[in-house]
Amino acid sequence: MLHALLRSGMIQGRILLLTICAAGIGGTFQFGYNLSFMPGPRSHIQEFTNETWQARTGEPLPDHLILLMWSLIVSLYPLGGLFGALLAGPLAITLGRKKSLLVNNIFVVLAAILFGFSRKAGSFEMIMLGRLLVGVSAGVSMNIQPMYLGESAPKELRGAVAMSSAIFTALGIVMGQVVGLRELLGDPQAWPLLLASCLVPGVLQLASLPLLPESPRYLLIDCGDTEACLAALRRLRGSGDLARELEELEEERAACQGCRARRPWELFQHRALRRQVTSLVVLGSAMELCGNDLMYAYASSVFQKAGVPEAKVQYATIGTGSCELLMAIVSCVAVERMGRRVLLIGGYSLMACWGSIFTVALCLQSSFPWTLYLAVACIFASILSFGIGPAGVTGILATELFDQMARPAACMVCGALMWIMLFLVSLGFPFIMEALSHFLYVPFLGVCVCGAIYTGLFLPETKGKTLQEISEELHRLNFPRRAQGPTWRSPEVIQSTEL
Repeated sequence: MLHALLRSGMIQGRILLLTICAAGIGGTFQFGYNLSFMPGPRSHIQEFTNETWQARTGEPLPDHLILLMWSLIVSLYPLGGLFGALLAGPLAITLGRKKSLLVNNIFVVLAAILFGFSRKAGSFEMIMLGRLLVGVSAGVSMNIQPMYLGESAPKELRGAVAMSSAIFTALGIVMGQVVGLRELLGDPQAWPLLLASCLVPGVLQLASLPLLPESPRYLLIDCGDTEACLAALRRLRGSGDLARELEELEEERAACQGCRARRPWELFQHRALRRQVTSLVVLGSAMELCGNDLMYAYASSVFQKAGVPEAKVQYATIGTGSCELLMAIVSCVAVERMGRRVLLIGGYSLMACWGSIFTVALCLQSSFPWTLYLAVACIFASILSFGIGPAGVTGILATELFDQMARPAACMVCGALMWIMLFLVSLGFPFIMEALSHFLYVPFLGVCVCGAIYTGLFLPETKGKTLQEISEELHRLNFPRRAQGPTWRSPEVIQSTEL
């Protein structure tokens, strides 16, 4: 991706790359980071909770209540993410994309303060509230960051730039796994610092993002500020000819003239958005229900059964996060060459293949011990397949399939759906594992197959197209009978349609 950016011009490449990094370090990086390091301090936080309760009441907590407290601490993160996803749309409309990301760091600062002083204050409630706040921050940033980057990138790089969100998510997962090692902040005395370390990415974003431009599309279409839009384009694109891109933005502005920002529930009421909303719901759900989180959750037990010493399991787990990071980088480079559909179909198909072999390996482990090594290989291969397609491409859908007036609402729907699915999978996984035993991956296999089939049949390819061209194509797909008439091109015709 860096090579492609630099080929487009040194200034454009430099400013756009800095924008990607500044948005990502305090955005989806935070999501991956705060998600991955929690297994490390689990026993220390449970011990702190028990000691705090005993100091207050004189009696220790029963084991089942300690487990309940820990479950609350973990589950408050996706709950906060859901609140943040619902907050992201109004923030993006009222404050703009860049300012929303900056204001979002208020939640991170408050959470870091609560984490840092929780032990000194003797309050596990501060940990719970802090987890809720970092969840809100993650929910906001995961929706606004792809929107901001997708609107700021040129059309030939839009997919690669938007997919950088997946790179920062995977990078956050790896960094969280590394920082959570016992040799670093996984020490029994350092867990408050580990929880509060989310402040570092937030400070980096606060220091860098104000120096970079706002989304040109937001400045022109939402704010009506042509001069600010042109200034932002010059910073992002360099000194080249901007007339064609500005003309395309003006066409989109004319199409949205007189329209107000859509509300989330209105997306489900308009036939003109039928295919977009269906694609968002189906593929957004498939990303969370495809079994990738299951592979992460099941990895430790499979590694132990395969003979990896318990003390070394944490290092093997870092390998799983590194696989997703590697494939996110590869996918970012390949998305503008191969297209969105190919990566999605290939990713889900490969996941279905590796999941089938994984199921067979688990069933045969008692008869053939070597199949455990096959199961380990399938875990890595499945995570690699997830990283090459669903992990990154799904995040582009809300940016590319919806127009400027519907995009914030679409991001809210996508984000809320993702967090709800993440919560349900986390809640239901122990029961699925107990009920299905070695066949626990079978339901997720069905999701992978359905995701590949739906993409092949219904998702249009958006590679190399302007957002206005994508809107026109989707309009023809939603109204096939009207598409047989005159070509739908001019702004005047656009204003007379349901869009």
